[in-house]
Amino acid sequence: MREGYEGTGPGAITPDGCAVEFYARLPVVEEPEIIAAAVPEGAHILELGSGVGRVTHALLERGFTVTAVDESAEMLERVRGARTIRSPIEELDLGETFDVVLLASFLVHAGDAGVRQGLLRTCARHVAEGGCVLIQREGEDYHANVPRERVDPGGFTVRVVSSQPIGDGVHSVRAEYEFPDAVWTQTFRSRPLSRRQFEAALTEAGLRVDRYLTEDRIWVRAVPATPADRGA
Repeated sequence: MREGYEGTGPGAITPDGCAVEFYARLPVVEEPEIIAAAVPEGAHILELGSGVGRVTHALLERGFTVTAVDESAEMLERVRGARTIRSPIEELDLGETFDVVLLASFLVHAGDAGVRQGLLRTCARHVAEGGCVLIQREGEDYHANVPRERVDPGGFTVRVVSSQPIGDGVHSVRAEYEFPDAVWTQTFRSRPLSRRQFEAALTEAGLRVDRYLTEDRIWVRAVPATPADRGA
């Protein structure tokens, strides 16, 4: 288990506190449509942090080729129809590039700044010339509007119970996922990033924002920075 991360509930728990059984139940929502609208048809996508394949399978159904990466063997066992690779994202170096690199699930907000840098450098290392990186950010009020809950149409409740600052700009977040027959919890660390901080982190990794894909700026399309972008 990673320091500062914890999970409880039935079934396997991954090093970052994610419950495999919960994610196996979680429905896919708008992610595939957002991704498909931002990339070429039939693109080869490197999905970083694929989990059980919730988004993977929806992308395969839309005609994309997917290479799914996750550090949890229990998560990858649920993935069907995609090439799978078990590895921490920040350590990944496949020696190949992809049309699209996908870093969703708010992973860019890793509490450890060194891990965040590693994640973004992995994205930059694996995106092909002319390709793009799609990143999912936290909403502007993610840590301010707490506690909060929503009842999913699927019949379960998601609660963000607390978000406590623990120093150095990092928050410890506790979430609960309640189904009629089971409850899971997850505690994880998150580093809020303003738009300026986020874009600076991209620049440090050799990337730049191409455009924000959603009005709330949660979904971002980034591309490799050019010498002109770097001021060269």
